[in-house]
Amino acid sequence: MTERTEQTELVASPVGGPADAAPVGGRTATSGPAPTAPERMGRRERTAVAVLLTSTFVVILNETIMGVALPRLMTDLAITAATAQWLSTAFMLTMAVVIPVTGFVLQRTTTRAAFLTAMGLFSLGTLACALAPGFEVLVVGRVVQASGTAIMLPLLMTTVMTVTPPASRGRTMGNISVVISVAPAIGPTLSGLILSVLPWRAMFWLVLPIALVALAVGAWRLPVLNEPRYARVDVVSVVLSALGFGGVVLGLSRFGESATAGLGAAVVPLVVGLIAVSLFVARQVWLQRTDGALLDLRVFASGTFTVAVVVMALSMLALFGTIILLPIYTQQVLGLDVLATGLMLLPGGLLMGLLAPLVGRAYDRVGPRPLLVPASVLVSLSLWGFATVGEETAWWFVLACHVVLSLGLALMFTPLFTAALGAVPAPLYSHGSAMVATIQQVAGAAGTALFVTVLTATATGAAGDGAVGATAAGVHAAFLVGAGLSLLAIPATMLVRVAESDGSGAGASVH
Repeated sequence: MTERTEQTELVASPVGGPADAAPVGGRTATSGPAPTAPERMGRRERTAVAVLLTSTFVVILNETIMGVALPRLMTDLAITAATAQWLSTAFMLTMAVVIPVTGFVLQRTTTRAAFLTAMGLFSLGTLACALAPGFEVLVVGRVVQASGTAIMLPLLMTTVMTVTPPASRGRTMGNISVVISVAPAIGPTLSGLILSVLPWRAMFWLVLPIALVALAVGAWRLPVLNEPRYARVDVVSVVLSALGFGGVVLGLSRFGESATAGLGAAVVPLVVGLIAVSLFVARQVWLQRTDGALLDLRVFASGTFTVAVVVMALSMLALFGTIILLPIYTQQVLGLDVLATGLMLLPGGLLMGLLAPLVGRAYDRVGPRPLLVPASVLVSLSLWGFATVGEETAWWFVLACHVVLSLGLALMFTPLFTAALGAVPAPLYSHGSAMVATIQQVAGAAGTALFVTVLTATATGAAGDGAVGATAAGVHAAFLVGAGLSLLAIPATMLVRVAESDGSGAGASVH
């Protein structure tokens, strides 16, 4: 749907961010026609998208590569499940804190410079993880990795939305869905294969040369697609963002430890986080009057964008919660080894990869709703299936539920990304991309924290049933919560539709 405004239009710079404008009456106005999307992609644009897609796949893979390794790490490093989850949560939380700043980074630097910074940080973090002598250094390495990954996601999405013709945008966003959904899905499989024959540090030693090759290829082949311009970063907004998102996820994570650390250890950071998020939102609303917001909330003027990111958040919560929970269940309850666990998750990951391009083409033909509604039903059905597992559940049933979940998510992500960003005015592409990536990562971190918290709390209460019985009860309870939340997405998907203009949002204006 076309989102109309009252007074002001912004003109986009080539890749993200509004162009220079003169303030009028306390608001920002510019002259000139709205930017038009290209009719076709040139060779340099196709090269840029290919390099960014490949590199982003590598960095996103590391979000979930630790999933299957958690039981091994809990033994080798003598840590609990609630502590071990921070190897995944710290990664996603760092991304949620850094991503809002990327709108500023993409405006101040060239595409090439942003890419080299991102892959350089990721490679450095991977080396730190490979050399880590213990848990603390391993977490630090994951944080450095995440800092680079946080730049790659908005850079990829903003570039694609800028250089891709609207008529083929669904197909290209389908390739992005492969990166964002399939890479996390096959992470556990890859780590299971590695851990079956090698120690856990090998996961990073094997990724490091791939990251360095991607860095070298990008330095050689990636063209500059934008002109840097001056953009001011609001330090207060950065601080509030870190406190807000960090506090919320920290509070959720500590609920699982409240039996020993006390309820205050969870409630205090959660309350602080919610207050900081509220102040962050208020400050962005105030700053965007003069086009100075760190994360411009005018993207939510689009109803389609708002609904799409809510459904996306629920989907990411289900995906990352499942990814961290299944290895614990299959290894500690069903007694499968890391290789069997990884292979069990492989069919779902392959299915998502095979379907993503096809879903993109289907989106270009039929739009989002015919894909999203059945997808939300499949995701919910799979989670309700997982909610029935116990000590005696057959492995094939777990595999079937995971395949159904993967099918639902494959149908879900491409329409959500394309419809959400297509409903955003072109001047706000960088802010829309950053917002989507931020919410995606916060939801993933919250899903990880929520599922592990419910698992830990329930298992503690069922300790009398033995270790296996207690873990099974915790897994059942966690999936039951996830299944309940998944029901909210079904009616919401019926409200997502394509912008009336051309799906690009380029003709819309903002106020």
